[in-house]
Amino acid sequence: MSGFIAGEARSQATLFPELLDDYITEDNSVRGVDVFIDGLDLSLIGFNTQPADTGRPAYHPATMLKLFIYGYMNTPPALAGGVFIRYSEEPNWNKNL
Repeated sequence: MSGFIAGEARSQATLFPELLDDYITEDNSVRGVDVFIDGLDLSLIGFNTQPADTGRPAYHPATMLKLFIYGYMNTPPALAGGVFIRYSEEPNWNKNL
């Protein structure tokens, strides 16, 4: 992913909690999205995975696709065209990003 904007490593130590990964439960859907997208070869399905030579670095297409899918999965039904969400199961949903 060189040439793209790099995010923080989830294993990087922070003040509270000790690791960023500790905010997310083991059975959270964001982990499934992460594993699924990491397993795809995005260049084979039409994503431009080569960074531009000029201008500000872009976010990697895999990062943007993960955010898009996770956001769609957690959009209220009125906005997502019928996607059902149980907010009681996701009290801290914004920490998953």
